[in-house]
Amino acid sequence: MADRDPIDPAALIATMGKRARAAASILATAPTEAKAAALTAAAAALRAQADAVLAANAEDVARAEAGGLSGAMLDRLRLTPARLDGVAAALETVAGLPDPVGQVIDRSVRPNGLALSRVRVPVGVIAIIYESRPNVTADAGALALMAGNAAILRGGSEAGASNRAIHACLAAGLAAAGLPEDAVQLVPIADRAAVGALLTAADTIDMVVPRGGKSLVARVQAEARVPVLAHLDGINHSFVHAAADPAKAEALVVNAKMRRTGVCGATETVLIDRAYPAPAPLVAALLDAGCALHGADEVRSLDRRVAPLGDEDYDTEWLDAVASVAFVDGLDGALAHIEAHASHHTDAIITEDAAAAERFLAEVDSAIVMWNASTQFADGGEFGLGAEIGIATGRLHARGPVALEGLTTYKWQVRGDGQLRP
Repeated sequence: MADRDPIDPAALIATMGKRARAAASILATAPTEAKAAALTAAAAALRAQADAVLAANAEDVARAEAGGLSGAMLDRLRLTPARLDGVAAALETVAGLPDPVGQVIDRSVRPNGLALSRVRVPVGVIAIIYESRPNVTADAGALALMAGNAAILRGGSEAGASNRAIHACLAAGLAAAGLPEDAVQLVPIADRAAVGALLTAADTIDMVVPRGGKSLVARVQAEARVPVLAHLDGINHSFVHAAADPAKAEALVVNAKMRRTGVCGATETVLIDRAYPAPAPLVAALLDAGCALHGADEVRSLDRRVAPLGDEDYDTEWLDAVASVAFVDGLDGALAHIEAHASHHTDAIITEDAAAAERFLAEVDSAIVMWNASTQFADGGEFGLGAEIGIATGRLHARGPVALEGLTTYKWQVRGDGQLRP
């Protein structure tokens, strides 16, 4: 039998884009109840097909392990029964959120009697390009759908079987609710040319959201001919101020670094105020928790287990059980260090000094700033958003965890009574 003709990535994306555009026109006015029903049915399908989804994921994990994927990336890839149930629960949570489509942002009446209002509307067709994490298939599809958008998903090849299994559940949910299955499409090929085709499909795609490593995001930002909603590294800091409670500080920094080292909200650098009274126990707590630490001589003098500081350590997103530690001179020193090395993702201060905390919250220019909280809370679900499509670190359109509201734009509605412009 002759081999099948290879798929042309550009033609494939063009076809998917046209189908997505048609679906988006239906979703833009779909009732909230229909969208919620689709997500609820998808969650039920995920639970019913849990064994099949986990088996598909096990295939992906085995292949990735054989290919030498890093421990942090394997953690992102791996699904457990509890994690899969969390994915289903996130779908149900999104289904229960207020529908942003049609919300009135503000109203005003001009002196001539014209009544103006700004109303939320869907963006249209959104392409989401992501790596490793199969839960993004569900999260991104759910958020795009509930905000009235059609989604084209392009997951990483390492999670191919997992993504297909989860996408099948989303398609089943859409069909059960009477909505077009083209509302959430999964690119069926791993060819990198498909990414390039997505990035230049300005006639059918309205926004691209990359969710992955620095190289992926950099490529998307360099090649895209459509608007991009993105974040780069999660180089996050936990600053232990002089007025921090030692027990609280130790618990927070260990959680911020070690709860899950491969998530973008993990702390990568711990800053310690030189006036903080208990730096050695803090460093020991991290080391004892299994975290490898890198620091300058001043830090290394606290514990012989601390490794020397490398030239790029303060600018590295470790995504592993590794962290940098640095002493700084008070709040000013911490602010200067964060300004020089942060990726403007998430930064936290640990202190009992409210004035210092409020200054930190006001002056650190990051999408998320925290006081006495673990940076691991940098997550749309923890913010009450149900799920997130990513954490945006730019300054336009949306910032921080991007959920339903961030996947809408607005239009002006003008109501008159025969007014003529003089």
